[in-house]
Amino acid sequence: MSAAVKYTLGRIGLFVVVVLALWPVDMNVFLKLMLALVFSAAASFFLLKGWRDEMAEEMAVAAERRRTEKERLRSALAGEDQPTEGQPTEGERREG
Repeated sequence: MSAAVKYTLGRIGLFVVVVLALWPVDMNVFLKLMLALVFSAAASFFLLKGWRDEMAEEMAVAAERRRTEKERLRSALAGEDQPTEGQPTEGERREG
């Protein structure tokens, strides 16, 4: 399971737990939901730190991969395409 899914489910789970804890309290439902949102956000800051860091790392790796691919495509479109490892150069293709 990806870190983003784990973190998202953790946030939703914390929200549900806080809502259930506030349910017996006699107050407006909207106020209960707002308090649950605030308390679950604060709790997730501490309780879900590992999953949040893992998700941030996955997102950084994906962004770097997209940036590298974008640069490779731009250089290929500009005619500056360099052969990748294992691929023969233009001259090697003609000779072989």
